[in-house]
Amino acid sequence: MSVKIGVIGVGYLGQHHARIYSELEETELIAVVDIDEKRADAFAVKYGCEAYYNHKNILSKIDALSIATPTTTHYEIAFDCLRAGKDVLIEKPITVNIEEASDLITESEKKGCIIQVGHLERYNPAVMAASEMVKEPMFIESERMSPFLGRGIDVDVTLDLMIHDVDIILSLTSSPVKDIRAVGAKVLTDKVDVAKTWLEFENGCIALITASRLSPEKRRWLKVFQKDSYISVDYQRCEVRRYFRSGESISFDVIQAENKEPLKEELKDFIRCVQERKRPMVSAREGRDALKLVLEITRMIKNEK
Repeated sequence: MSVKIGVIGVGYLGQHHARIYSELEETELIAVVDIDEKRADAFAVKYGCEAYYNHKNILSKIDALSIATPTTTHYEIAFDCLRAGKDVLIEKPITVNIEEASDLITESEKKGCIIQVGHLERYNPAVMAASEMVKEPMFIESERMSPFLGRGIDVDVTLDLMIHDVDIILSLTSSPVKDIRAVGAKVLTDKVDVAKTWLEFENGCIALITASRLSPEKRRWLKVFQKDSYISVDYQRCEVRRYFRSGESISFDVIQAENKEPLKEELKDFIRCVQERKRPMVSAREGRDALKLVLEITRMIKNEK
C-alpha cells in the first residue's frame, strides 16, 4: 500500500523531495506546501499534486511529510505534524537548538511517530561502502570545501557543511567526545565561513574536521586510519580506496561504489521505515547529537574572537 506523502517547502532541496516522491512506486505525492504561492502552484502542476500554502491544511490528507523549510521553522512545523500523528523527515539540522530537538523526540515517542533527519551523506554510496570496512578507527580526517555560492550564508559553515562530517564521524566512532578544540573565522559574511575542529573521543580516537565555503573548488573527502590499514573516501567520485601494507610496500584496493542518487536512497529508506515501523538510520536522537556537538564547536570558535 502506497504512503500518502506531502512536502513542506519546495525551495532548493524540497523540490527534489517532491520530484522523487512523484517517481517512487511506494509513495503517492498528495501535496506540496510553500508560503510562496506561485512556487507551490508551479511544483504542484509539475508533479501532479495539490498546492497548499499552510502546512496545517494537509495534515488530514497524508500519512507522512518531508519538511524542507528554513531551520528556524522546523520545530513549529514538525511539532504540528507529530501532534497530528504524522511521520516526518526533517532536513538537517533538526532544529536550531537542543531543547527544541528534545521536545520533538518526546512528542514523537508519545504519538508513536517516526522522525528521520536528512543527513544526506549517510546515504552516499561511498560512505556506505567505507562504513562496512571501518572497525576501530584511531584517527579520522575530513575536509568539506565549497565555493562561495551566496546560499546557506544565514548560518555558520559549521551548521551548513561541517555537521555532515560530524554526524558521519560520530557514527563511525560510537564513542562519547572527551575534548573539543576549534578555530574559525568570519570572512565574507557575518557568520563563520571557515572552521577547523579537533575532537578527542573517550575510546582514544581523534578526528580533525575542516569546513569552508571559501574554496575555489568543491572538495569532499574522508580518511579513516585504523590498525593495519587506512581508508580514503572521495565523496564526489563515489570512490573508496583501502591502503594496507604488502611486504615492504603499501598496496591499495579501489572500490567504485554504485553511483546512486543519495537523496533518493534516503527517501526510499524513510518510506521503508514508515511502512515497517522501523527506527531510521539517522533518527532524531542522532540528529540531536550532531547538532549538540556542532553548536558547541561554533560557540568555541566565536568565544575565541
